Amino acid sequence: MERTDKLSVNEIINRILQGEKSLYEIIVRRYNPYLYKTGRSYNYNHDDTQDLMQDTYIDAYKNLAQFEGRSDFKTWIVRIMLNNCYRKKEKSSFKNEIMGETSDHSQPVFTNKNIDTEKTYQNRELGRVIESALAKMPLDYRMVFTLRNINGMNVAETAETLNISESNVKVRLNRAKAMLRKQIEKTYSPEEIFEFNLIYCDAMVDRVMNKINEL
Repeated sequence: MERTDKLSVNEIINRILQGEKSLYEIIVRRYNPYLYKTGRSYNYNHDDTQDLMQDTYIDAYKNLAQFEGRSDFKTWIVRIMLNNCYRKKEKSSFKNEIMGETSDHSQPVFTNKNIDTEKTYQNRELGRVIESALAKMPLDYRMVFTLRNINGMNVAETAETLNISESNVKVRLNRAKAMLRKQIEKTYSPEEIFEFNLIYCDAMVDRVMNKINEL
């Protein structure tokens, strides 16, 4: 039996483009944690983040032939996720304006209350403390912290993803850490934030592959 877990992302993409659609499951499993952390850091709740992840995977699948490998695939797909997060935020803001509600454009549409709706991610005090601290941070700093310290991107990848300079990445990361230190007394591992465990991973794979098989 072939060890598909050893395939490089470029090998997987080439084979998908040649008709092996089922291999896209590997893409979904590999990048679930990165997309989930990105959506939650944009202050979307668990359910909305999963919807955005599904949309992102479908968008990426439809545009696989356009991925030329000049940047890392993780950077490419996270940028698609960020674009979807931004569009959803703008759509929600516009809807609120039409309904005559007061709109504060300096804050994300989804509030801290929305973040706490998913009970699975409240089972550890650490996750709640850091998540709360990140939610209070301005979006520009929060996204740099998430991409660098949680998603594991390097400075160059983060700069490319957010379309800012590498020096700007470093400045924002330092300021983000300073903001977190004011909120948290102890230092914890960033990888413990916003886990996307196997149960949700399998469900996301099923959702995405069902949609892809309909295309």
